Amino acid sequence: MKHNFKNLKIWISAMNITNDIYKQTSEFPKSETYGLVSQMNRAAVSMPSNIAEGSNRGNIHFKHYLNISLGSSFELQTQLLIANQNKYITDEKTIEIENKIIEFQKMTTGFISKLDV
Repeated sequence: MKHNFKNLKIWISAMNITNDIYKQTSEFPKSETYGLVSQMNRAAVSMPSNIAEGSNRGNIHFKHYLNISLGSSFELQTQLLIANQNKYITDEKTIEIENKIIEFQKMTTGFISKLDV
């Protein structure tokens, strides 16, 4: 079964998280441009990108792409906490974005479990 990725709540959620990450990383120190900024932006972009890429495939392959997206979300969550430890992002923003990531993880895990294999 093919899915229109733009209608998927998990894709919309991932796009919102990506937007938040880009806004935050644009304010990080220039010394982090090729470090944490690059890592966080890539992990964030990977989330909706893998959902979109997998949506055009059968459910077995779609699950694989969803799991990659999920893995990127855990990677991003860790990087967010590293950014917070280094005071690049406020505690308030960290909690706000981390809660969105956790919600994405729950929704994606639920979505994966509902796909027929």
